Amino acid sequence: MSGDGDIGSVMGFSGFGKKARTFDFDAIFEQTRRTAIERSQRVLGKFVMTNDNIKQRSESSSDSSESDSELIGPPVPPQQEAQEDDDELVGPPLPPGYRSSAAQSDDEEEDDADEEETQEDDDDDVSALGLDPSGARLVTGGYDYDVRFWDFAGMDQSLQAFRSLQPCECHQIKSLQYSITGDVLLVVSGNAQAKVLDRDGFNVMECVKGDQYIVDMANTKGHTAMLNSGCWHPKIKEEFMTCSNDGTVRTWDLKSEKKHKSVFKPRSSKGKKVVPTCCAYSRDGKLIAAGCQDGTIQIWDRNLSVHTKFHCQQAHAPGSDTSCLCFSYDGMTLASRGGDDTLKIWDIRSFRKPLNEATRLTNYFSMTDCCFSPDDKLLITGTSVKKDEGSGKLVFFDRASFQKVYEIEVTNASVVRCLWHPKLNQIMVGTGNGLAKVYYDPVKSHRGAKLCVVKSKRKEKQAEALTQDYVITPHALPMFREARQRSTRKQLEKDRLDPKKSHKPEPPVSGPGRGGRVAAHGGTLSSFIVKNIALDKTDDSNPREAILRHAKEASENPYWIAPAYKQTQPEPMFAEESDEDEEAEKEPEWKKRKI
Repeated sequence: MSGDGDIGSVMGFSGFGKKARTFDFDAIFEQTRRTAIERSQRVLGKFVMTNDNIKQRSESSSDSSESDSELIGPPVPPQQEAQEDDDELVGPPLPPGYRSSAAQSDDEEEDDADEEETQEDDDDDVSALGLDPSGARLVTGGYDYDVRFWDFAGMDQSLQAFRSLQPCECHQIKSLQYSITGDVLLVVSGNAQAKVLDRDGFNVMECVKGDQYIVDMANTKGHTAMLNSGCWHPKIKEEFMTCSNDGTVRTWDLKSEKKHKSVFKPRSSKGKKVVPTCCAYSRDGKLIAAGCQDGTIQIWDRNLSVHTKFHCQQAHAPGSDTSCLCFSYDGMTLASRGGDDTLKIWDIRSFRKPLNEATRLTNYFSMTDCCFSPDDKLLITGTSVKKDEGSGKLVFFDRASFQKVYEIEVTNASVVRCLWHPKLNQIMVGTGNGLAKVYYDPVKSHRGAKLCVVKSKRKEKQAEALTQDYVITPHALPMFREARQRSTRKQLEKDRLDPKKSHKPEPPVSGPGRGGRVAAHGGTLSSFIVKNIALDKTDDSNPREAILRHAKEASENPYWIAPAYKQTQPEPMFAEESDEDEEAEKEPEWKKRKI
C-alpha cells in the first residue's frame, strides 16, 4: 500500500487522529496592534485616524519601521505630550519634576542677581519658619512634628541641622517666632497649649489649658481648642499672643504661665462667635489684628479688649481662612493674604475698602505668608500648586502701584512660608515638599547664608577595608597570650609578697567548733541529724523548776512590772509538790504520758 489513504480505507478509518491547527501569526500580530492603537487613542480622547491612514496601514502591515511611530501599549502620561512633539522618546519616561538643562540655564540667566541655598528639612510641608533678630539662627517646623535648628555660622555646604526635636509630641507645628531679644522661641502647634523654648530647645514655659466645659471663654485660664497662630510683642519682650479655634485671641506674659493676660473675642455681624485663623501686632505694639473664618478682619486697641477699633466685614470671602496679616514698617498699611486666592493691602485709617488687590494667587494652606520688604517698597507672597501640576512661585508686588514686579519659580510644590529678614536682606522660603530655601544677593546681602556657602564640605573619614579576610583565634593575639616565665625563683618571690597567694589555709576543725567555725561532720544525713541532736542542750524535764529558777531575780529586780504597781500586785501562790508527782517521776520512760 502506497499511501495513508489506502491504509485508512483498508483498516476502516479516515485518518490518524485530528489534524494540527495552523496559525497565521502575522494576522494575529496585526490584529493585536490595531486593538492597542484604538485603545490608546480612546483613552487619550483622540480619534484622528482617517480612511487613508487605515488603508495605508493595512497595505504595509509587514513594514516594521512604521510600527515605531505608532502608539503601542499603555497611554502616554499627559506631562510628556509636549515633549513628544519635539523629541523622540527613548528609554523609560522622565520623572514628573524633570527639567532639561536648557530650561535650567534659562532660569539661572533670569535670576543672575539672586542666588539660592536649599536646606532639606524633611519630606513633609515646612509649615513654620523663624529667624532670630541677629540672623544667626534659623528654625523650621513641619507636619512631621519636628522643629529643626540651623546655625549659619556653624554650617558648611552640606547644610545639616545641628538639632532636631519634637516639643509638642504628635502635633504639627503651625508657627515659630523668636522674641525681639532672640533668647526665647515661641512654638505654636496643633494642640491647645503654646510653648516657649530657649535658644537650645529646652522648655522655658508652657501655657495652661483652659476648662472646656465653661461657656464664657473669658472665664477660662487658657485656650480650650487647637491653636492657629501666634506672635511676639514687638516692644515688650515678655509678652506674646495666640489665637485658637475656641474663638479667642489671648495675650500671655512669660513670667506668669498660670493664666492669660487678656482675652479678645472676635464676633460676627450678628454677634456670634467666629474663629480667628491668624493674628498680628502692629509695629508699635498698640494694635492687635485678627483675621477670621467669616472673612472679616478685626483690630482692637491692645488695652481695650471689649470693642474693636477697626472692623471690616467683607475683607475676604466668607468661609475661607485668612492665612496671614502683616503690618508695614511705617505702621499705616496692613496686608492680608486670604484663602480666596487674593492678596489685599489696606490703609487702617480708612478701613472700609482695600487700597489694592491682587487675584489668582492660589492658596491651599492656612498659613501661607505675606510680608513687606525692609524698605517698605515691595510686598511678597507665595502661591500654591497641586501635586505635579506646576511650580510654586514667590511673587513680588510693588506697594504703590501693586503691579507684579518679579516672580521666582521656587520648586515643583507649593510655597507656604516666606520671610524677608531686614538685617540680612535675605528671603527665607518654606515649601510644601520639605525644602527650606534662602535667597540672597551676593552684594546687597549680609552674613546669613553667605557664611555657610563659602565653607566646603567636610570630608568623611573612610574606614580602611582589608583586601583579604583573616581568621585570627583569640589566644593567638599578643594581648590574650600569657606571659612566659623566664625565672621560677623571681615568680616565687613575687607570690610571697602577694597576701592572697601566700595566705596559709586554715586546718579543719577537730572536736567542737571554735572561732565562729562549726565542727566538721559526716556527709550522710544521719550524721548531720545526730550532730544537731547532740548540740541540743535544752532542759525541759521539769517546767515548774525552770520557771521558779527566775523567781528570785524577778522579785528583787522587777523588769516587767513598773515600780508604781509593785505594792498592789498579788503575791503568787505556787502549788506544793505532792506524792503523785514524785511517783510519776519514778515511773520508767515508756510508761510516762506523752504530751
